[in-house]
Amino acid sequence: MLAGLKEVLEQARANKQAIAAFNVPNLEMVRAAIQAAEEVNMPVILQHAEGHSSLVPLEEIGPIMLHYAKESKVPVVVHLDHGKSYDVLMKAMKLGFTSVMIDASDRPFDENVSRTKEIVKAAHSLGVSVEAELGHVFTSSLGGGEGRAPDDDQIGETDIYTDPRQAKEFVDATGVNCLAIAFGTVHGIYLKEPKLDLQRVKEIYQAVTIPLVMHGGSGVDAEDYQTAIANGIAKINYYTYANKAGATALKEYLKEDSQEYFLEECINRSTEALKEDYVRAMKIFGGK
Repeated sequence: MLAGLKEVLEQARANKQAIAAFNVPNLEMVRAAIQAAEEVNMPVILQHAEGHSSLVPLEEIGPIMLHYAKESKVPVVVHLDHGKSYDVLMKAMKLGFTSVMIDASDRPFDENVSRTKEIVKAAHSLGVSVEAELGHVFTSSLGGGEGRAPDDDQIGETDIYTDPRQAKEFVDATGVNCLAIAFGTVHGIYLKEPKLDLQRVKEIYQAVTIPLVMHGGSGVDAEDYQTAIANGIAKINYYTYANKAGATALKEYLKEDSQEYFLEECINRSTEALKEDYVRAMKIFGGK
């Protein structure tokens, strides 16, 4: 069933859980995510990142995501991830997406506020929830995405993490429904063990009192996930490691001693591996 982000995340906080948000730039990922959510009987968030338009246009994958959401046995949010363009954000809403993320985190604070307020006003008039980002979640050199990887010196010398006082000012000014924060995670493959400021998560949540979002959610230790969730994280974006799991399954299939290989079997192997990885992640996020 198609669901709204605000309601799903509020229920997750009440249950001391986080909802998995899977970027699904192809049919196999959509199907695997729905199958996993129904298996563990938890809500799920299907996401399309604006940056994935080179893989599949929003106009093509959006209706597919919405179809599977409406037919699902569990609540499914359909969400635009890392929306930069006003036109793309509005297009997602008009397609029927139940939430959007306006990402102006690379802009000065005042501009981030003004851009976010504009989207919140439009979205809330349509009954659509809004996520925004404050701080800088960088990208590792492996796995792709937006931004760039921080090194230890950079982390120590610049204020790239979300400041709790500024977060409250931002939320009060914009009226967003949830906030993506920077506390040490990165998009892509972790090249070394992440240094997470989990106390900062708690301080931000106490300041803003709305659900918080973890970007760069793949590859984090299970115990750190649980602490982050207890401290206020209610949505975890998870893409890179599932993507890798699907590719690894295909690689193993092609290593098998066979005279013939078939595309449908490639798809089946990858989809099953994706589903298994999604189930594993959702069980961690849901405390099951």
